Amino acid sequence: MNEQLILTQEWDKTFPKSDKVNHRNVTFHNSYGITLAADLYEPKDAAGPLPAIAVCGPFGAVKEQSSGLYAQTMAERGFLTVAFDPSYTGESGGTPRYMASPDINTEDFMAAVDFLSVQDNVDPEKIGIIGICGWGGMALNAAALDTRIKVTVSSTMYDMTRVNANGYFDSEDSEEARYEKRKALCAQRIADYKSGSYALGGGVVDPLPEDAPFFVKDYYDYYKTKRGYHPRSLNSNGGWNVTGCQSFMNMPILQYSQEIRNAVLVIHGEKAHSCYFSRDAFQKLTGDNKELLIIPGAVHTDLYDRMDVIPFDKIEAFMKEYMG
Repeated sequence: MNEQLILTQEWDKTFPKSDKVNHRNVTFHNSYGITLAADLYEPKDAAGPLPAIAVCGPFGAVKEQSSGLYAQTMAERGFLTVAFDPSYTGESGGTPRYMASPDINTEDFMAAVDFLSVQDNVDPEKIGIIGICGWGGMALNAAALDTRIKVTVSSTMYDMTRVNANGYFDSEDSEEARYEKRKALCAQRIADYKSGSYALGGGVVDPLPEDAPFFVKDYYDYYKTKRGYHPRSLNSNGGWNVTGCQSFMNMPILQYSQEIRNAVLVIHGEKAHSCYFSRDAFQKLTGDNKELLIIPGAVHTDLYDRMDVIPFDKIEAFMKEYMG
């Protein structure tokens, strides 16, 4: 039923390996039968059942980048963590490659919770998730479905359904603009069917145009340089299936986010272009266990890998407070 994956054994992350944690490759499957590849990090000499965290994102990134850094750092702070590649991406299974689905990608987070819940050294009553960028929205969507998730952290969040339907900064939020986008995607489906292959797009533009807006330059600085480049990252190498995200246009992922009962920490940078997603998502949340944290002066990708910017002290304290 489930695919057998061949996982990279050498350390090929964009961040240095910590000597404070043990690391190993693991796999688990989701309810669609797709096998997901993950890196498991656990504190050295840890005793007793541990609180656990599943981490994923940014959208189009792989576990060797930002999510792995978050996971390793939180393991240094006493949590057992997994950073996983979502379905169709990186070392995870699923064909065709470079697809995305609001349903399947939400399920990926819930499958990670399944995996963590049955580990002998995990306390199943103390499981949290961290979603970065496009996976910040997926994390909130999973939290609205999965009552086992005690704490959710959404860092520099994107709502991928909104950006696909409305464009960046809601610049294409009209019936006519959406119709033209749908028409172009349907034409691409015909071309793909005739050619027998899928066109890729949506990644970081290369070369960088001189008149590129700041948020495009920000992505380029991370994904196309030594700072965050990784050969398996969709954003570093051409992007995902052009028509593979088509369903995002009709499926708002945060439909019932106001019903999330467990704790949520929403983080974004003061200068992050994604701040309007985080702000609007936070305004829907209810209860006194929800918090918005704005990082002064930070841009979007600062929260990908800047150890001097990512508020790990706050994330740790928030996780421990609401895990009980």
